[in-house]
Amino acid sequence: MRRFLLASALLAAPAMAAPDAPSPTLTTPDARDVLTYARPEIARVTHVDLDLVADFASRTMRGTATLDILARPDAREIVLDDKGLVISRITDGAGKPLKWTVGAEDPYKGAPLTVAIGKARRIVITYSSRPDARALGWLPPELTAGKRKPYLFSQGQAINNRSWIPTQDSPGIRQSWSASITVPADLVAVMSGERLTPEGEAAGEGLRRYRFRMDRNVPPYLIALAVGDIGFRAVDGRTGVFTEPTDLDRTASELSDTGKMVTTAEALYGAYRWGRFDVLVLPPSFPFGGMENPTLTFATPTIITGDKSNVDVIAHELAHSWSGNLVTNATWSDSWLNEGFTTYFENRIDEALYGKERAATLADLSWDDLQRDLKEAKPEQTRLHGDPEGTFGQLDYTKGSTFLRTIEYTVGRGRWDAYLRSYFDRHAFQPQTSANFLKDLRANLIRGDSALEEKLQLDAWVYQPGLPANAVHVKSATLAKIDQILERVNGGAPFASIDASRWSTQEWLRFLNGLPRQQSAARLAELDQAFRLSTSANAYIRSAWLVLAIGNRYQPAIASAEQFLPSVGRNLLITPVYRALKAHGDWGMPVARRIFDKARAGYHPVTAGAIAQLLG
Repeated sequence: MRRFLLASALLAAPAMAAPDAPSPTLTTPDARDVLTYARPEIARVTHVDLDLVADFASRTMRGTATLDILARPDAREIVLDDKGLVISRITDGAGKPLKWTVGAEDPYKGAPLTVAIGKARRIVITYSSRPDARALGWLPPELTAGKRKPYLFSQGQAINNRSWIPTQDSPGIRQSWSASITVPADLVAVMSGERLTPEGEAAGEGLRRYRFRMDRNVPPYLIALAVGDIGFRAVDGRTGVFTEPTDLDRTASELSDTGKMVTTAEALYGAYRWGRFDVLVLPPSFPFGGMENPTLTFATPTIITGDKSNVDVIAHELAHSWSGNLVTNATWSDSWLNEGFTTYFENRIDEALYGKERAATLADLSWDDLQRDLKEAKPEQTRLHGDPEGTFGQLDYTKGSTFLRTIEYTVGRGRWDAYLRSYFDRHAFQPQTSANFLKDLRANLIRGDSALEEKLQLDAWVYQPGLPANAVHVKSATLAKIDQILERVNGGAPFASIDASRWSTQEWLRFLNGLPRQQSAARLAELDQAFRLSTSANAYIRSAWLVLAIGNRYQPAIASAEQFLPSVGRNLLITPVYRALKAHGDWGMPVARRIFDKARAGYHPVTAGAIAQLLG
């Protein structure tokens, strides 16, 4: 039944358009990507065709990558990005061997893979990934929901895909792609493109092959793969949910508004241009809330809380179908062009679908995060355009979205929406820089109005540290009520006097994060007894509680941390707990290291590397 449902739903998907012509290579200084070795102005990849086997025994992807190349007439080599690939052979399209070298390796950036192409404009690379490839999470059965079969998933953003795909791994070098993925016959493969063989094809004894294609040019970090015991449930004609069969019912119920979200988003900023919008809810080790892979958003199971209070994550990833996937930051120095735009757009989807107060609640919490990060960051880390590693904390999300909301409030929603819709049309399937966005804004919205230019303070928002004085703070009546409750309990009222039975995740976060950071053991015990926070199944609430409790060296909370940290892989939720343990040195660090030693094998390499670096 699972395979039949998969096929009948997906074969009805709209066909992709004809392959795109290569998008232009931006050559201005602000478009130079320092995190790639590629020289796209000389030779660039336009299409990647993968023919790979997922080998669970060796934890490697092995096979070939065929690259189509656009190059200057005098170009004789192409430079690709390589992070630990094991390369055995490189030939031209006719099978003639080509010379290649791998340069010195940077721990984060990897190494340049230089291929002497001569006149060849198609090359074939035979290779395998390493077992510790940074993009790939290989999970044993016990770390999945069903606990019967292994699982594999990739995470490409920002520059991780170079650890399993030999290409030019830069967001400004958009590429189409196709893939043939061979997996054990009892597993299903899904990717972020059109599914040409939803049921798979026989590929030898005990094996099955799945084929995919993406004819639109996309930044290479959006090539994504998952393999496992995966079922499917349709939401409507173009949306649906993938997850492990044991979780399919509750996941489909939680995400039943997905189709409405797509329709709502289209009403705001134009047609959805990617065919299907499906969601794959992954095992708990997925490191992020969601990842906006075209046609197939990857999502953490921590959003499945039974009350739809965290489906804003899906709204966010959907919004990326316009800001990020359709119009992409050319370099990671401008990641706010993806995340700030998307956070603003997400909030507009929430407002249209769930009402102004729900959107105000989310925006108000985002303001809290903005103030926290501004306080903790160094000034130079708060510029929207700056470090190639991005801004401090979540400032590319929160400061970026606040900037766009400030423009909306200044010029009026109708005028702003008309501009944004035209902006996405003008720059569809193209890379973008901050400088180009501001140029477009001045040409198509400000249009020489010097008074408006002065009000908006565009350059201050993008290039200067801190928060300009014209920033708009949306306030929530729902959270204002939580603030009143906080005043009472901070004045000594018993926690048991609070009726929190209908609180959303957002109300809980405002409450827990609004409590004074210094609490007595007796008061923490009272709080935990009143609300059973140490055993909360809501990962957001559990994380916020543990940060508060551990910050006060509350020993009874350690047992909760021992259970929680190995069971969740989302960076946003576990890193603050590890950080709280680290802050208490001789008391917390032994606990943090003990838990991490136990949990590490179940974390995605991105998470494991971040926690290892944090703990030193």
